[in-house]
Parts: sequence; structure tokens; C-alpha cells
Amino acid sequence: MRHFLSLNELTKDEILYLVDLACRLKSEVKRGFFFPYLKHKALGLIFTKASTRTRVSFEVGINQLGGYSLYLSKNDLQLGRGETIEDTAKVLSRYLDLIVIRTYTQSEVEEFAKYSSIPVINGLTDDYHPTQIIADFQTIFEEKGKLKDLKIAYIGDGNNVAATLLVGASKLGLDIAVATPKGYEIKKEVVDFAKDEAKRSGSNLIFTDNPKEAVKDADVVYTDTWVSMGQEEEKEKRIKDFEGYQVTQELMKLAKEDAIFLHCLPAYRGFEVTPEVIDGPQSKVFDEAENRLHAHKAIMVFVCLGRI
Repeated sequence: MRHFLSLNELTKDEILYLVDLACRLKSEVKRGFFFPYLKHKALGLIFTKASTRTRVSFEVGINQLGGYSLYLSKNDLQLGRGETIEDTAKVLSRYLDLIVIRTYTQSEVEEFAKYSSIPVINGLTDDYHPTQIIADFQTIFEEKGKLKDLKIAYIGDGNNVAATLLVGASKLGLDIAVATPKGYEIKKEVVDFAKDEAKRSGSNLIFTDNPKEAVKDADVVYTDTWVSMGQEEEKEKRIKDFEGYQVTQELMKLAKEDAIFLHCLPAYRGFEVTPEVIDGPQSKVFDEAENRLHAHKAIMVFVCLGRI
């Protein structure tokens, strides 16, 4: 039994294993084969943030693995009335077999895991989004046939997706260029962690405020919304601050000819990306979204059973 709180705790080999397992589970689904790896396992979903892909993919995924799920919003739990995380974790550990938590602070997920005797999976916090990035690496592998000798360009806000993508790339030895406006950079402690990983893996890390510099000769161009959940009051300011960071066809032309475009969704056409890019032939965002199902299944199997 282990937790899945960020990619920081995973080794390169473990990340590659999860991608391989996700591909195997996807192949099984395409052949109409559903092996009950987690038969009768009960999955709890504790969500204080809205969700489309994370909730649906985990609920469908546990069902395909032979288990079942229980969705718990903040209002469904005594947490909303002041019960401690410690008590909640200890109680739910007696009822469930694994838990996915989607919330605001990373410390809440880590505290829950501290007192939980069953696996805890981080379904998203303000700091990290590790389940998303496993699906992203799966998509890159499917499109490029490898997870080495590639350059990823991330354009936009240095948010939870950017931070996790940076950590994952640095562990795998993938080159990554991150272009963010001044004041929206990835947190220093995450950058420092990635730099240490890059020394071991050979990853080349580039940090700039110039999207054109970041995208040059990239194999993958990635962006995310400029206004994440909880930042709605900053919308007008952020739109102004991110002027020049929209992924356009002109920007994509600076990447390699066969570059792919990724976005974790939800996307806001006309803001962080133009319709021509996200709905164009280089876009793999809906393959990426589908892979959330298979990547999440792989993560659940991994934390419950280890390697299979």
C-alpha cells in the first residue's frame, strides 16, 4: 500500500511503469476485456472542487476494475462541520479501500494520508495535479513512441499542472521550456527540486517570459487556463497579464512540424488558445482527456496492488 500525492515521490522507473500499465489497460478496454484487478474494492471520492474528467474517469475506472465508488462532496461529510481530518481519515479507512481527494491545499491531502491506513490519491490541489500528468505522458508516448529525446514547451500560468509537468519531465530526462509572465512563475521550491532531478536525468530546463523562445523546436506544446478555480476574482487582471501568451497557429509554427498540442481542459477558446489550434490537426486534447480514464486505473491498481 502506498499513497499517490505528487510525482515528487516517484522514481523515473515508476512513472514509466504507470504509463506502460495505462497503455496496457487501455488496450484491454479496446479489446472489450475488463479484468477485475480491484474486485469489490470501494473507492471514496472526496471533492471540494468541481470536476468533470477527474470524477467521471475515476468512477468509471473503478467500475471497470471490478470495484465501486462513493462520491462525497464537502457538504456530505462532517469535515464541513468541523470534524478533524485525522478523525475523518481514520474512520473512512475502516470503510473504504482507497480514496481520491480533490481540494485546494496540498497540506490537506498530506495530512489525510498521514492518518489514513488505505491509499490516498491526489486528484488535484492548488500545488500539484499528478494524475493529469501521467495521462499526459501516456498521450505523448502514444504519439511519439518514446519518452526521451523530446522537448516540451509549457506556455501560460505556472500553476499546479505546470509544476507537476516540470517535475515529471525533470525525472524522465525530457527537456522542458516554461514560459510564464513575470509574477506567475512556478514556485521556487518546485523549480529547485526539478533542477536537482535534472542534474541526475540530463533534462534541460528553460525558464523564460518569451513564449516564442520556449516553443522553438518543441515536440509538445502545452497550455492551461489562465484563471483556475478559486481565481475568478482575478479574471480581468489575469487576462491582461497573459496578453501575448495565447497559443496560436503562428506560435505553433515555431515548434517542430509534427509537434502536438496538449491542454488538460477545461479550455477557453480565444483566451489561452485559439480555436484553430485546439480544434486543429495537431491537437490531441481529447485523446489526452480519454487517457485520464486509463491513467487513473493504472494509478489505482498501482497503489493497491503494486506492480502486476
